[in-house]
Amino acid sequence: MFVIIAIFALFLCLIHILFNNNKKARLLKQIPGSKYNFIIGNALDFLKSPEQLFYFMREYYETWKPLNRFWAFQIAFVNVYEPHDIEVVISSTKHNAKSPPYYFLKNWLRDGLLLSKGPKWQSRRKILTPTFHFNILRQFCGILEDNSERLVQNVGKSLGKPVNIIPTISEYTLYSICETAMGSRLGEESKESQKSYKQSICALGRQFVYRITRIYLHSDFIYNLITFGKVKKDLDVVHNFTTKVIKDRKEYVEKYGINMFGVSDIDDNNVYKKNKKIAMLDLLITAQKEGFIDDIGIQEEVDTFMFEGHDTIALALTYTLMLLANHRSIQHTVIAEIDEIFGDSERQADLDDLSKMRYLERCIKESLRLYPPVPAIGRLLSEDVTLSGYRVPEGAYCHIQCFDLHRRGDLYKDPLVFDPDRFLPENCSDRHPYAYIPFSAGPRNCIGQKFAILEMKSAISSLLRHYELLPVTKPEDLKFTADLVLRTTNPVYVKFVKKEKINNISTIKII
Repeated sequence: MFVIIAIFALFLCLIHILFNNNKKARLLKQIPGSKYNFIIGNALDFLKSPEQLFYFMREYYETWKPLNRFWAFQIAFVNVYEPHDIEVVISSTKHNAKSPPYYFLKNWLRDGLLLSKGPKWQSRRKILTPTFHFNILRQFCGILEDNSERLVQNVGKSLGKPVNIIPTISEYTLYSICETAMGSRLGEESKESQKSYKQSICALGRQFVYRITRIYLHSDFIYNLITFGKVKKDLDVVHNFTTKVIKDRKEYVEKYGINMFGVSDIDDNNVYKKNKKIAMLDLLITAQKEGFIDDIGIQEEVDTFMFEGHDTIALALTYTLMLLANHRSIQHTVIAEIDEIFGDSERQADLDDLSKMRYLERCIKESLRLYPPVPAIGRLLSEDVTLSGYRVPEGAYCHIQCFDLHRRGDLYKDPLVFDPDRFLPENCSDRHPYAYIPFSAGPRNCIGQKFAILEMKSAISSLLRHYELLPVTKPEDLKFTADLVLRTTNPVYVKFVKKEKINNISTIKII
């Protein structure tokens, strides 16, 4: 045993000596950061609960801004907060590969658009981009409005009572992404599988952070040996759910085909019979018939879009509704804008109506500034770059901390104040384009960002045509946790009260 320990210690010392005489290490050591152990680096600093870890990272930024690094054994992570530096990292295809920790998601998302790189990423992006073309989004409006009406009805069951809006909104966004991008309507019989799917996604996000912060789990062999059995159940739940979505749509396409110019009225369950386009999943099925993608490729893209298209939008909607409830004068301005568009009409909104909701869009953008659903973005540097005057070597793991970037006092006056007018054209024209990146930026920006804004407008405007929002959870009540997305440890409550109209003036009736 003594011999084994001695050999292991000698091995660590050898690694340390080699590493410290390495150009990459010498460059990284120049970057500001906390003291570290010569062998394990800062690894012990990150053995915290997810809640503690989230706030530790905020303190780390305040102490070592605008660029810092920390070590986990011999792996260096560089955190970037400066817009000019962010532009260097993500504005071109040079550093297009995700940082290696992202690949801990491979068991779940495989090699879909989020994780793929090089020619495969370019090919998939080309296949999927038409799904979110402006003219295609116009055809989504009817589906989104139908689901928004369902959301209004669900909220109406708890008028005057605090509602935990996270599960309610998550159900809305899951229905919406399935019906728009997947062409599949979720029935009441799938309620339990929907619930399990959402719970498993949350569990996989927690496991992702757990693995990142424990360097010994970076080895696939050790990770699979120790923890894989614990997450296999969640992986099976997620994959079984998306596999059924694909299977159902393939059976439909096999039976009726794909009509690019409008689907005939042959099936009441076909959500596209009114919409002259095909679903994203139909594009993938078509690409498979043409030899551009296989079954595994379809599965990984559906897994990616089902997660990104429902979970992140649900969080964005949750925080926006909470903010509007806590800022009544801003909420009333949104209601006035909506009333001006619709008057006494109860018709559904179309794309032109939603496009006119400019103040609501500013509210959404400001909410995304304060609470970006994806709080950090990672890239692997493909060549040496200069960031904030420091030379950062090829191969470094660069993490862009969007949460901290969006709350910088030198970029945003009173950064913690909810002020939609920050996004008036005259107020943001001089802002650095990489100072606000809730959907990332550059070639790997979010492919569905216009869809996300459209869906949020549909949901919020539908709710505010019927109800007013009253505050329950306040911004200062939110307790965040380190996760793949910006989650809270506590529920987010809003109270909905019925809105009545008398002589075209909105009034409130509290029930």
